[in-house]
Amino acid sequence: MRCACAARGAKMEALFLLIPLSIVVIFLAIWIFFNMSDSGQFDDVVGPGERLLKDDDSTTL
Repeated sequence: MRCACAARGAKMEALFLLIPLSIVVIFLAIWIFFNMSDSGQFDDVVGPGERLLKDDDSTTL
C-alpha cells in the first residue's frame, strides 16, 4: 500500500511543475498573437496571394 501512495506523491509533484508551466506558455502564446496582431501582421492576408496569381512573368526570348 505504501508504494501506491509514493507513486501518487510523485505525480502530484509533477503537476506542481506542469500546471504553472502550461499557464505561462498559454499566456506567452496569447501575448505573441496580440503583439503580432497589433503590429499589422494579419491586416492583408488576401493581397499577396492575388498578386502572385496576377503576376505576369512572361519573358520573350
